[in-house]
Amino acid sequence: MKRFIICAIAAATMLAGCSKPESKEDLTRYVDPLIGTAGMGHTFPGACVPFGGVQVSPDTDTIPHNVGGTYQPEVYSLCAGYRYTDSTIVGFSHTHLSGTGHSDLGDVLLMPTSGNLQLNPGTAWHPEGGYRSRFSHETEQAMPGYYAVTLKDYGIRAEMTATTRTARHRYTFPRDGERHIVADLSHGIYNYEGKTLWASVRMQSDNLLTGYRITQGWARERYTYFAIRFSRPVRDYGYRESVTSAYNGFWRKLPVSRNFPEMAGRGIVCWFDFDWDSEGGSDANTLEVEVALSSTSVEGALKNLAAEQDGRTFEQIADAARADWNAELGKLRAEGTTDQLRMLYTSLYHTMINPSVYSDVDGAYRGLDGAVHHSDGDNYTVFSLWDTYRAEHPLLLLMHPDRARDIVVSMLDHQAQSAHGLLPIWSLMANEGWCMSGYHAVSVLSDAVGAGLQLDGSRVLDAMTSTATVPYLEGLGSYIEKGFVPLETSGTGASTTLEYAYDDWSIYRAAEILGRKDIAGTYRARALNYRNLFDGSSPFARARYADGSWKIPSDPRQTYGEGFIEGNSYNFSFHVPHDVDGLMDLMGGEKQFLSILDTLFNLPLAPEYYADNEDIEESCLIGGYVHGNEPSHHIPYLFQWTSEPWRTAYWIREIMEKMYVPQRDGLGGNDDCGQMSAWYIFSALGFYPVCPGSGEFVLGAPYLPEMSITLDGGRTLTVKAPEVSSRNRYVKAVRLNGKPYTRRYLTRQDILRGGVLEFDMADTPAPASAPEAADLPYSLSRAAD
Repeated sequence: MKRFIICAIAAATMLAGCSKPESKEDLTRYVDPLIGTAGMGHTFPGACVPFGGVQVSPDTDTIPHNVGGTYQPEVYSLCAGYRYTDSTIVGFSHTHLSGTGHSDLGDVLLMPTSGNLQLNPGTAWHPEGGYRSRFSHETEQAMPGYYAVTLKDYGIRAEMTATTRTARHRYTFPRDGERHIVADLSHGIYNYEGKTLWASVRMQSDNLLTGYRITQGWARERYTYFAIRFSRPVRDYGYRESVTSAYNGFWRKLPVSRNFPEMAGRGIVCWFDFDWDSEGGSDANTLEVEVALSSTSVEGALKNLAAEQDGRTFEQIADAARADWNAELGKLRAEGTTDQLRMLYTSLYHTMINPSVYSDVDGAYRGLDGAVHHSDGDNYTVFSLWDTYRAEHPLLLLMHPDRARDIVVSMLDHQAQSAHGLLPIWSLMANEGWCMSGYHAVSVLSDAVGAGLQLDGSRVLDAMTSTATVPYLEGLGSYIEKGFVPLETSGTGASTTLEYAYDDWSIYRAAEILGRKDIAGTYRARALNYRNLFDGSSPFARARYADGSWKIPSDPRQTYGEGFIEGNSYNFSFHVPHDVDGLMDLMGGEKQFLSILDTLFNLPLAPEYYADNEDIEESCLIGGYVHGNEPSHHIPYLFQWTSEPWRTAYWIREIMEKMYVPQRDGLGGNDDCGQMSAWYIFSALGFYPVCPGSGEFVLGAPYLPEMSITLDGGRTLTVKAPEVSSRNRYVKAVRLNGKPYTRRYLTRQDILRGGVLEFDMADTPAPASAPEAADLPYSLSRAAD
């Protein structure tokens, strides 16, 4: 108990002044996995390694997704399984999504208990009615690769750490009384009655059990195989089936409920008691549990267990996890206050949870077609592409190019295995989740092609064009025919049209790089379809019907019923990152463009416009700008196309100070598999990929006095702004490697060459001036001239 309290005190008493981490410093001390676990962040505090396929973390309630088909809105706050405001822990499961607004997973829940054995989870208001336990945040310790908490009702100290495909638990029980492990294979996040289609457990020896479960959730048909090894022999065990079967066959002749080596059913909860007289822990009251997962088979889980757990102590695994995190966190160095460094490194940490490794140690993984495939590198899953194509994937491409290539190959494999010939929309563990709109994998592929990753260009273009021509994908047939998605075809037809147009530009860009002029011409024309939502009577994009008529009346501030997904026309009208010049013309020129932007940021969005939208609340908003939802993330940078670029620096600083606070409810929206955090990392550096695929990063203003990013090959880009502060937020001059720099963007090559990027900062903006065309970021309309 003393050790974790001392660590917590040390973290709390770190100097608040400006500091710069030393090169060998333990950077994990700046990471607080509890940031974002309250409010809209939807993050989890448990243990994982960078991009690991296992995330072992506490789940704090059992609110179902639906009851009898009726959605239960409170479940939204439990997307990550953990909610900071809860006072009980149900158990520790091994798969979690980070920061999402919809959910699944929560596989293989384990819970150590003492006293009378209970096999139902109980309720938050009556925890003693089940196996859950009260806990206090004062006993929690969360850091990269390690989580610990004391289960108050049992007096059990629970600790856990992880590798890529496995977890290690260590439970220290009270000296006296009965001791149990409960394994609930019916538990799940976004659970509902009948979600677990089947679960099976087999006792392989007195301390090894294996099994699997099949679930039907967001991932419609998901297989999770596992192997669990205890540090002590099992003395007594059994199970209870909460969902009875109408047919048991001749199994009814057998005493299957206790000490029977096969346990199976649709809602089984198992229990295990142990021989405490044997050796098997760091002391007489400790039990350790090793858990390995696989998508392919029990054999795959056993291989993962052997490769990543055998012969190592709990401390060795936890130390290795911390070393892995330090290696990745160390690619970014910064100078700032302790709170600034906490927010920075926690954000960087959150960019490296998803996507997640999905293949076994031998490269085997379950494909979208249900078959077992083998990958040369790692196969990845959890592609929240509506969110992550914007900044998460561009950041991975800069900081983790080898992983980025494996991720792109995983997307291409997904397309090859798809019955529809589609690249992933929202890929979740060998399933297409179909969440959100657009086909944004093409953006990730296009950016990878532009970055020069070693890929089969023909395969890339075939996958892109196959995806962009599936007629039944959310109004795509109508879009190809008419140039827009009609409102009758899709309730989000207007925003979907804008997203398809950008995606088509991504295909055009890749085809142009790869020398396929025929494909480039087709998709360049489609990239201009955004124009079809502007009728000239209004500066805002509007929904249209199949006959070409416009939705009347329309309200650009309304977030539902107007044809825009999780947003409104005021925000979505700016979703033309590939042709800002063309958009500005449609809006009436620069003066009108600036006026609309100013109104967006300054005029508060009245609650009636988002009261029934669970993805938007007041904490997500600055004026009417919705930072808590990704389609708006590039908007603060659009001032760089105008004569008043200083407004970008102003609003970026406002967003970073209000939407990213190092506290439990400090994130102004779902972190969405690292996208919110990736926005923060780029913006802190002083540049952002407004249009992924263009190879350009639009300048903003640095947030910290000095930052450096280590790139592939060991080169380093250092960003210096020694006078920057909340007051001194405006950029006066920029130099790259000592030479004046007037362009309002960096190229990928500028960044990858490394060097020093210097910003002179001031407390007042520079006078407005008409920019030189050559200094402006990319626009399709201008590039064609």
